[in-house]
Amino acid sequence: MRELGRRSFMTAAGSLGALLATGTPAFATPHARDAASAREYVDVQLLSITDLHGFLQSAPGQDAVIRGAGGRRYTVGGVAYMATHLERLRAGRANSIFFAPGDLFSGWTLAAESMADEPTIEALNRLGLDFATAGNHEFDRPPGFLTGHMQNGIPYAGMGHTNSFSDSQGEPFLGATFRYYSANAVWRDSGRTVLPPYNIEWVTAPGGRQLPIGFIHLTTLGTERFSTSYQPALSTLAEVATVNRYAAELKARGINTIVLSMHDGAVAGDDFNSATSPSGPAYDLALAVSADIDVIVTGHWHCAFNMMLPDPRGNPRPFVEAGCHGQLINEINLRLDPRTGAVIRALTTSTNHPNTRDVAPDPVLKECADYWAGYANRLGAAPIGRVTASFTMHLSPTGESTMGNLVADWALWAGRRKLDPFDNSNINPNAPADLALIAVAPRTGRTVIGNGLAHIQSSGGVITFDRAWKAVGYGCPVITATVTGQAIHDALEQQWAEDDGELTYAPLAVSANVRYAFDAAAPPGERVRPADVLIDGAPLDVRASYRLASTAYTFIGADGYPALLKHTEAVRHTRDFESFNAFVRANSRLVPGPLGRVRAINESTPGACFGTLPPHPYTRPLPRPGHRACENPLPEGRGGPTPG
Repeated sequence: MRELGRRSFMTAAGSLGALLATGTPAFATPHARDAASAREYVDVQLLSITDLHGFLQSAPGQDAVIRGAGGRRYTVGGVAYMATHLERLRAGRANSIFFAPGDLFSGWTLAAESMADEPTIEALNRLGLDFATAGNHEFDRPPGFLTGHMQNGIPYAGMGHTNSFSDSQGEPFLGATFRYYSANAVWRDSGRTVLPPYNIEWVTAPGGRQLPIGFIHLTTLGTERFSTSYQPALSTLAEVATVNRYAAELKARGINTIVLSMHDGAVAGDDFNSATSPSGPAYDLALAVSADIDVIVTGHWHCAFNMMLPDPRGNPRPFVEAGCHGQLINEINLRLDPRTGAVIRALTTSTNHPNTRDVAPDPVLKECADYWAGYANRLGAAPIGRVTASFTMHLSPTGESTMGNLVADWALWAGRRKLDPFDNSNINPNAPADLALIAVAPRTGRTVIGNGLAHIQSSGGVITFDRAWKAVGYGCPVITATVTGQAIHDALEQQWAEDDGELTYAPLAVSANVRYAFDAAAPPGERVRPADVLIDGAPLDVRASYRLASTAYTFIGADGYPALLKHTEAVRHTRDFESFNAFVRANSRLVPGPLGRVRAINESTPGACFGTLPPHPYTRPLPRPGHRACENPLPEGRGGPTPG
């Protein structure tokens, strides 16, 4: 037992890492149940959400229903309902801080992504967000976009069409009223942080005295190597060492309450307000990181849990994650010593509140969400180009499709463009691409192609913004990098592989300036001769260097062509859907060309085989006289993997 003011509180180790009945708050000790009556301490409320991803109207799909204590189900999501819940939670609280551990914007809704994520920023401003951690998806565009446009509202090329839209009140976009932070996202060359590593908030104690609270922020380790947030100029530092460094710095400044807001997570069961069998990187960190950290709020894994964990000294501290897509609002209540500003750990409580839709939506936030949804619908219906005939995803026996060829041509075009004016994500010269390769039916992972571009006769072949946006992309940037001719040759060979005695074929689309042949009778690894690969009419030189354009997803080896991991001087270009829309606009009239960039030789030789295509929904081979498929075509409707 130890004395805290006029009360005596138990700090039994058995209370750590455990929760009471599911559906109730997590208590640091049993005496935290009575924390509200501890009036000699300073009451501080911490509210947080995570991984909103621009879903303003509602949570998508299965995320719209969550399960709580006893299996009870809650329908959740939507910023208009969140505003109502926040108002109720904040009522009567003098010291309330609202923050988020990352991935608030850069989601997958047309309204968010197509309008530079400005709708999300307006909604967060109106919700009264105080500050946020930069998650990996905050780096889906260059750091200059985050600091220049998102935070400070600085417009860029395409103002009024691609950015700087009027908001729901008719006001110009001025940026966020809150700030982003990260302690471990640094510039690769200098080691300096891209954003401030921590912020200090002040709460009011009796007599008007101000007490500081430090918030340290972590971005997901390896963010710079993820496909959507691929950033050649950045690096991320080790998490525990970074947190301990800044915790010591804050303590040296006399700050005795410290919160860690981190964009990395864990999994801990199915009940959003409890925790069972926790595991994951954030959990490992929570057990090891400095005992000076009083609270750990996580994100990134789109999980929901609420628990107390012991710090390295055995004292309890909250360890929480509040789901994703506006499902939950986490509330942590702290009691601070009015003299020292330190947390009275034994009185800490934490609760995950479901953002239910059974309350009256806030009219301002409802107007905001509805406005942007309507704006997106109008933008999506706008014509941006025409096709003279359909571009389809159906593959020929040699692995070609009109859509695949078009997308390879787009990638080459994108890899020869100038960089955006706010692009500070590169450290290498922007040398133009010599050729492009695009995975159209990869053996693992996914393809950048979402849909074909059908010719709709009634519209005269018009392609709208929305159709082009959905046809190509999921937020992955085009990358140009230097590779050897040998790496190009090896990547072409890696299209074929033996899987359990079956020859499989995962074709790459090539840009219009490339032609090559493969030997249908040869074994994997011996099917492509360099002399049979022509780039701008010249044979491939395995000793020469080439600038190759492809997606970041391909260059990081996520779709099964490991030869392309051997690249240097990478340069990041615009994200796929934005870039493809610009390509359609720039070309205006798209004409499907004949296939023939890839041809087979020795196809009539006994035992010749093109290879079985991977199980993707559009890999039903077109019939070809004399072609012997290794297996029957894929059954109708058989699909491939979805993005993570």
